Amino acid sequence: MHLLDTVIRKGQGNPRVMPTLPMTPGREVAGVVDAIGPGVDRAVLGRRVVVDLGVASGGYAELALAEAASLHEIPDSLDADRAVTMIGTGRTTMAILELAALRPGDVVVVTAAAGGIGTLLVQAADAAGAMVIGAAGGQKKTTLVRNLGATSAVDYLERDWAQRARSAAGDRLATLVLDGVGGDIGRAAMGLLGVGGRLVMYGSSSGSLIDLSADDLYRLGITASAAIGSRILQRPGGLRDLETRALREAAERRLTPVVGQRYSLADAAVAHTAVESRSTTGKTVLRP
Repeated sequence: MHLLDTVIRKGQGNPRVMPTLPMTPGREVAGVVDAIGPGVDRAVLGRRVVVDLGVASGGYAELALAEAASLHEIPDSLDADRAVTMIGTGRTTMAILELAALRPGDVVVVTAAAGGIGTLLVQAADAAGAMVIGAAGGQKKTTLVRNLGATSAVDYLERDWAQRARSAAGDRLATLVLDGVGGDIGRAAMGLLGVGGRLVMYGSSSGSLIDLSADDLYRLGITASAAIGSRILQRPGGLRDLETRALREAAERRLTPVVGQRYSLADAAVAHTAVESRSTTGKTVLRP
């Protein structure tokens, strides 16, 4: 499941993601093809597949309906849990990395570093030869971030977390901030950037975007961009290209998706509460 599932359930999403009621939640699904419609190649029957259902949703069910052209066959080296993690969360990660253009020697600050996307970004930045400072909430999460390859991890529930992040970098200024939190935490992370630094935003789990103005860009000498929204929806190659790349990265073990919690589909409400309370790590998966 995805944080967006909780937003849609509460009716707080933007008009693009709000479905027509009644609806069945659930955007990311993995399973076995049980039946096909007219004109679909019968060879797909019985195949393990994964798909992002998008606004149509319908994933919180024993049977889900998807367009045949939207399906991806799950590579043999991936289980369903990790495949479903990469089809949505991994896809977004690919879009972020495409925009971030990681370089060896970068000093990278990742907020929400213990989340589904954050755990993948930490791994990618480490593999690129960057110094990685992961920011997450609580000791359990910061320990996970370190284990994934971060140079250091700081607890942003602590008041002086930004100063701790700066000290962890040896007082080097960040060259890249990857922010999925927004709000005050995102703003503080932005303040760690040096002149010429890059800010890539991909979410607002705090409930608000970074309060950012043109004056900030001029004063700090940084660039800022958003990896999701119009950019991801209108990019050349579309979303399917990103999904294919994400699945390949996991199948070839260059990125390891972290599945932190698994709940029964019957306990979807419990899973939503856990995600909303920020008590989860990595990706939360529902199983029939």
